[in-house]
Amino acid sequence: MIVQNQLQDFFQTALTAAQVAGNIIRQNLNKSLEIDFKGRANAVTQVDRESENTIISIIKDKYPNHSIIAEERPAIDTTSDYKWIIDPLDGTTNYIHGFPVFSISIALAFRNDVILGTVYDPLRNELFSAIKNFGAYLNKKKIRVSTVKKLTAALVATGFPYEVQENFYLNMKIFQNMYKNTQGVRRAGSAAIDLCYVACGRLDGFWEFDLNPWDIAAGALIVKEAGGLVTDTENNTYRLENQHIIASNQLIHREMCKIISTTS
Repeated sequence: MIVQNQLQDFFQTALTAAQVAGNIIRQNLNKSLEIDFKGRANAVTQVDRESENTIISIIKDKYPNHSIIAEERPAIDTTSDYKWIIDPLDGTTNYIHGFPVFSISIALAFRNDVILGTVYDPLRNELFSAIKNFGAYLNKKKIRVSTVKKLTAALVATGFPYEVQENFYLNMKIFQNMYKNTQGVRRAGSAAIDLCYVACGRLDGFWEFDLNPWDIAAGALIVKEAGGLVTDTENNTYRLENQHIIASNQLIHREMCKIISTTS
């Protein structure tokens, strides 16, 4: 059983780690970077690794027995019921090009149920956060999803997988159909930020295929705690292992699901 004091301690650790990593990312923006590729367009830099090492060091210093899943290293598996899920730089391609949309995402799961999440945009100094059953916040101000009731009045977002072979034509068809049935579709390049924008009402919905737990875990909780809905693309309850998701303000969720199901 988790007690309130423990939750606050976990939460403060996540906030500290996100902000320290954010300083590293901000300080290295537009500097010469060492870039490696894990696939055709899936880049990783020394900043990703430094950010990740810093976050893990802060967490391990406080909770040495906790498990950790992070993007740039093998999982650290222990017998603990607690698992930290870390994306040290969500939007690396944007970062490399100086396109100002990227973030740090940190979540904590207890027995595979996400109980807290933080997403930090270091350029705008926007810290999105949530603790399960305690609401969602942007810089300590409570946030809620939008009240848009119809997809035709909605602004939605998506992302595409790095490897174009995976769901490429399906993505293009869904994009086209969403574009026809909404006020617009945005593709900013950071799933964590897209989810947080749904949570605070800047977007009304988001969908994407082929994501990883570190892309989604924190943002999904923030959406749900802001009154939104997160499911897989067949409208089933979201779970950590889901790679394909839809997030919305709830009110347009069925319409989004219908477009995706009828397109595929």
